[in-house]
Amino acid sequence: MDNRRSVAVIGGGPGGYVAAIKAAQLGARVTLVEKGRLGGTCLNAGCIPTKILLHTAELYNQLRASKSLGLKVDNFEVDWKGLMERKEEVVNGLVKGVTGLMKANGIDVVEGTASFKSPGEIMVELPGGGNRSIETDAFIIATGSAPFIPPIEGTELEGVIGSTRALSLDQVPESMVIIGGGVIGVEFATIYSSLGCDVTVLEMMPRILPNMEEEMTEILKNSLAMRGVKVFNGARVTSIDGKGRGLMVHFELDGKNRTADAEKVLVAVGRKPFTEGLNLEAAGVKLVKGCVNVNDRMETNVGNIFAIGDCTGKNMLAHVASAQGEVAARNIMGQNTGMDYRTVPACVYTQPEMAGVGLTERQAREKGYDVKVGKFPLAASGKALIMNDTGGMVKIVADRRYDEVLGVHILGPRATDLIAEGALALRLEATLEEIATTIHAHPTVGEAVMEAALAADNAAVHIPNKKG
Repeated sequence: MDNRRSVAVIGGGPGGYVAAIKAAQLGARVTLVEKGRLGGTCLNAGCIPTKILLHTAELYNQLRASKSLGLKVDNFEVDWKGLMERKEEVVNGLVKGVTGLMKANGIDVVEGTASFKSPGEIMVELPGGGNRSIETDAFIIATGSAPFIPPIEGTELEGVIGSTRALSLDQVPESMVIIGGGVIGVEFATIYSSLGCDVTVLEMMPRILPNMEEEMTEILKNSLAMRGVKVFNGARVTSIDGKGRGLMVHFELDGKNRTADAEKVLVAVGRKPFTEGLNLEAAGVKLVKGCVNVNDRMETNVGNIFAIGDCTGKNMLAHVASAQGEVAARNIMGQNTGMDYRTVPACVYTQPEMAGVGLTERQAREKGYDVKVGKFPLAASGKALIMNDTGGMVKIVADRRYDEVLGVHILGPRATDLIAEGALALRLEATLEEIATTIHAHPTVGEAVMEAALAADNAAVHIPNKKG
């Protein structure tokens, strides 16, 4: 008889499968229930396929600028069919890898749709018919999220698509209106504008990427404009109809009625927690505004039931779900662990890339900090010049009293990789001096982080410092 503690994970996305692996590593007998493909939205229809298209778009832009790089490249074009095949190949390979990890860790994977019968039992509806009852010591709900469709007239029209469909179009459309200027919207604007599509972005908020460092979002907006993307902030979409170049989007801007027409309309206004069909009432699990309510230990109001990832509504990022999965597994297995959201990096894979961790300058001032800021433009970075990508900057926000780093924000090449230094700095409560006196390799874009830390004290080496 197997006397190990048993855990069932509902959902096999980046939160669920990581939670399952961690619980198994800690000695649990684990069952994972997944109704679709392992990897969830992130791997199959989100993070990974989007970045595959973005990578090709980046290379395509570099080829278009080949003369400035000392290269002669003629008669190149986008092989859209080949790109779609590569996307499927990479995704399938990663799904196969997750499947292998389940086997390697002795995790029982059950394909089907789960619903609670009681706090200690779920019933899984199997795809071939029939049901399977699973009783375990603890459950982890990791059911993710679904696209939010706003109540706009015309969203049901042919040609109005969501992010999943935008990853597998038959061809690059001639024109596209993107409703939403958040991460999903601006990444798709980058992809399709780079590949020759006429793109318009309609964002209801005063600026795109409203949760990112304000100064950098303006630079990125200008960069998109230089690529031909038309961005309208403060635009409230009222309806969509079948006129113009296939579809006509009606919106209000500055009190006036405006229109934008396109072949495709991408609705990218965000996602909502998905708990449909779970029958949480039978388990007594509480929802708050549609989200599974949890504490920092990822516990719900029911002692043996935990929840992680997008369904909690905490922070809808794959790496947050994975971290929450580890926290939940550790707590189930007797370790006392809490989730710390201070060091969560946010990444946007545009061109240039943008990433941030910690407080923005505005957020720090609103919290009452006496703020000091260091900035280093990548136009002064040797490596950025080598890469022909100099339009960005590094910005560090610090507390003047203790010199503690409060936020690190990067706009430029490989920003999404470099932000790990900022996350570590926040986790270790590093000071500006500790970053500035850490030797950074030359020539690298990472040197700009060191220079920004120096700039906060008017001590930067490779740019003129403020006087006084």
